[in-house]
Amino acid sequence: QVQLVESGGGLVQAGGSLRLSCAASGSTFRNYNMGWFRQAPGSEREFVAAISGSGGTTYYADSVKGRFTISRDNAKNTVYLQMVNLKPEDTAVYYCASRSSELPFTKTRITSPANFASWGQGTQLTVSS
Repeated sequence: QVQLVESGGGLVQAGGSLRLSCAASGSTFRNYNMGWFRQAPGSEREFVAAISGSGGTTYYADSVKGRFTISRDNAKNTVYLQMVNLKPEDTAVYYCASRSSELPFTKTRITSPANFASWGQGTQLTVSS
């Protein structure tokens, strides 16, 4: 299993930008599809974005499409989430998660948190209005 550690969260004003990072260790990083999820207080954990092991395929939630970009650097064992034009409704704890690249990488499968095996501890993003 891969171990994941997120970083980069913080407090930003609406309209601002931030980049989250998720460092992986313990296994061959390119063998894992990666996802970002978020959870606001009182809400269920929801899908944000996902990227295939090679980085060639990405998926986004409609709520972040055009504002967030997921990317990965397999040489650095790190996945990123670049966020621009942040909104107060983006406030949440952001988690990265991993899923074996041997499993199907389809939007139906990768939008469910239940289909990811390993999770980081989360990083808080707060967007002020």
